[in-house]
Amino acid sequence: MAEITMTQALNLAIDEAMAEDDGVFCLGEDVSAKQGGRVFKVTAGLTEKYGEHRIRATPISETAIVGAAVGAALAGQRPICEIMLMNFVGVCMDQIVNHAAKLRYMSGGQTPCPMVLRTTTGVGVGFGGQHSDMLEAWFAHVAGIHVVTPSNAADARGLMRAAIDANDPVIFIENILCYGLTSEDPGPGYRVPLGKAAVAKEGTDISLITYGRTVLDALEVAGEMEKEGVSVEVVDLRTIAPYDEATVLASVNKTGRALTLHEAVRPFGTGAEIAANIQEKCWDNLKGPVRRIGGTFAAVPFASHLEQAWIPTKSEIVEQIKASVGKD
Repeated sequence: MAEITMTQALNLAIDEAMAEDDGVFCLGEDVSAKQGGRVFKVTAGLTEKYGEHRIRATPISETAIVGAAVGAALAGQRPICEIMLMNFVGVCMDQIVNHAAKLRYMSGGQTPCPMVLRTTTGVGVGFGGQHSDMLEAWFAHVAGIHVVTPSNAADARGLMRAAIDANDPVIFIENILCYGLTSEDPGPGYRVPLGKAAVAKEGTDISLITYGRTVLDALEVAGEMEKEGVSVEVVDLRTIAPYDEATVLASVNKTGRALTLHEAVRPFGTGAEIAANIQEKCWDNLKGPVRRIGGTFAAVPFASHLEQAWIPTKSEIVEQIKASVGKD
């Protein structure tokens, strides 16, 4: 099978969906051919195939972008709107939280809102405090929204197709550092069901629950720990909300230990909710406390050495695993 990057995977998924359904269209800043198909080239080549009426470059107004997407979704289309960087979702929170997420509820189920909101973020490229935050916990806290983030190119293709198919809004988070990652191309029609985690590596001693870019760190650490006789099971959530509780609990009940890991700041993060749920439902099988790792509770620094200190490190993951399994 041919290999594709995550950028190519997202492009192929959107292209495929647009070819199948005239109601699928893209809108956002710099998405069309005149602007080069966006900063990270996910929509490159699509204007030439589908025209500017379906690859719509917009003014720099997040409120207008998401508001237009909500309206189009209510009218029966399937918009894919883009907020260039995740920190900018704060500008359009009303459209996301009070409109997209709630209109199905407010209408007694008569008006689904099938839209995908793509956004990019990530720590480690020197973008600074206003361009780097992982804010998934904001949206996981809101009923009516799916929150998705892929860790590899194949999942990116499958999750994007599933997100476009969904009849409720999906926040699709892409990590800047993952765009160049390659996977075998799963091919046309491939879908990864929303709400279904993947066991990225099986293990028996501890469950490491994570998602997005930190899956790569988790897998690397798991390989290193294997050499020291510690078997780490890595669970890639893929969908953060609603997360795959059954897969997580099954893993923890098997291993008896759990560690949550995410790039977002540690306090009040997704890992805290999962840890609390594990404590409640796996208590009789736990061999120790559920541990959590996250980013430093501070704005992401611009200076490279400070930014690297902000990010959860592989050495910290190793330290927490060893402490959990009682290995010096």
